[in-house]
Amino acid sequence: MAAKQRQKLTAMETETVAAAETAAMDVIGEDLLHNILSRLPAESCASAACVSRSWNLIINRLLSLPNLSSALSCHPCLQGAVDEAVDKVLARPIRPQFVIASIGPSFDLEEAQCLISDRFSSDIPIITSISCGIFGQDANTNEFEEVQWDTWEDNKAHEDLRNEDEGVLVTIGFLPGLTVDLIPLKKTRGLMAENFVRSIRERSFSRSGSSPMGILLFSDEDIDIKPVLAKLDYAFSSETAIVGDAGSKFVYQDGAAISFYNSRVSSSAAVALLFSRDTGKPPGVGETQFHVMLSTGVSPIGPKYKAVYVKAVSHDNSTRLMATTDEIDFNMDGETILDPIYDELGDHTHSRTLYVGVTKMRKCTSRHVDTNWIFMREFQMVLRGDYEYLYVHGDGIKSYDSFQFYHANSDLTRASCNNVSNKMKLLKQDVNHLTDDHSNSNGSIGMQKKSVFGGMMFACYGRGKLFFGEPNVDASPFLENFPGVTFSGTYCNGEIAHGDFSLYENGSKEHSSTRCSLHEFSTVYLVMSYTPPAVPQL
Repeated sequence: MAAKQRQKLTAMETETVAAAETAAMDVIGEDLLHNILSRLPAESCASAACVSRSWNLIINRLLSLPNLSSALSCHPCLQGAVDEAVDKVLARPIRPQFVIASIGPSFDLEEAQCLISDRFSSDIPIITSISCGIFGQDANTNEFEEVQWDTWEDNKAHEDLRNEDEGVLVTIGFLPGLTVDLIPLKKTRGLMAENFVRSIRERSFSRSGSSPMGILLFSDEDIDIKPVLAKLDYAFSSETAIVGDAGSKFVYQDGAAISFYNSRVSSSAAVALLFSRDTGKPPGVGETQFHVMLSTGVSPIGPKYKAVYVKAVSHDNSTRLMATTDEIDFNMDGETILDPIYDELGDHTHSRTLYVGVTKMRKCTSRHVDTNWIFMREFQMVLRGDYEYLYVHGDGIKSYDSFQFYHANSDLTRASCNNVSNKMKLLKQDVNHLTDDHSNSNGSIGMQKKSVFGGMMFACYGRGKLFFGEPNVDASPFLENFPGVTFSGTYCNGEIAHGDFSLYENGSKEHSSTRCSLHEFSTVYLVMSYTPPAVPQL
């Protein structure tokens, strides 16, 4: 009898609590309560979810929304900079799936990783890298800032660059409908590119049964990532967004394991954040999409050449070569090749930075893709030329590969930024209107509204204020089209974006399907949008 009375009292108490919650909801109003809870910091929001079932329901809805949060701090102390940036990104409710941090060259990489990882759950992938500069919302002023550190030896006294290279940028995100995994490319006697690509493919197919939605890649500055990019480019179509930084120092946390770059046990040549479709997503979750755009900064100059007498120089990671053209059938040395190029530029001191854009026809193989011949364009910096050879950085050039010289062009760079802005305007028009969805099996009409909720940028460290003469030129396409939307980025030494980029062809239709994954003097934009599921209209 006593047990039945206790059960009855418990049931009555539950009903009373439920009634009280309903009454409180009626008094406050669900919309107002939603507004209040959405302003709580992330940690307070997690605690508030335990208050009642109704609060838990509202908070779960809040945490299921797409969310990218980013903040930078230029506090001179690493602890202070990390605290300011992390406090800001956690100032609103979010359930982060990943953390990406960039720090200034004077900060200690491993210490920064430890400080950042202490603020997040151990099962969240975290990548921390040293960058040449950062973009984002200042944690204190809420203003968008472009911070370019003085990493060039020739510019140590330039007043537009910061001599104090301290700063931290932290970006965290929750992308509905996607899962996030971290895949390292281990350092061994050679780059295990095929194993890396296979690991990415197998993980994505185990998650979604399909190719990845996106790959965010960071590679070490001391390794040649081009063979890996070629494998990725061949293995995955342009529907898989692949972007990142090809020249940094980084550490990462994958679950409970922390791997440091200088670890004696294991170190990685690269690390990828893998975004796959979540086939197990709950009902009511829509689709996150990635949109990749590229602003080029180099234009071709001079004729097209054919490389001959090519030889890789292993001790300084360079290649020496001679060249011919259609009009000149003898083998030209470095001085003969470069003199007319510099004359055309009006640079009689030979001080301008030049690149060779090499078009390579290579046979590509992959375990899951048929063997085929593809055309690839790879950029390599010109080192020098003498009375015997032309010397370029890196290897991979073969005899009879064709190449052309490229140089940084400010007019082209601004025009390219405008082109990106126009593409973002088209995307903005797409997301700013409601579209009828007639695809419901019962014939009913649902309404969908697509929205852009965040963006990231990887810009060449040679651009920025010093190149343009004013700040935020590279950021302007996003900031002008999507004001108030989270946007952040870093200065890089090698910008990754795979795809069929015909902008380098300069009107030529020759090899119009040439692929290019690693760019020079460019800015890569990754825009994130979300489309909620269609709601049938009764």
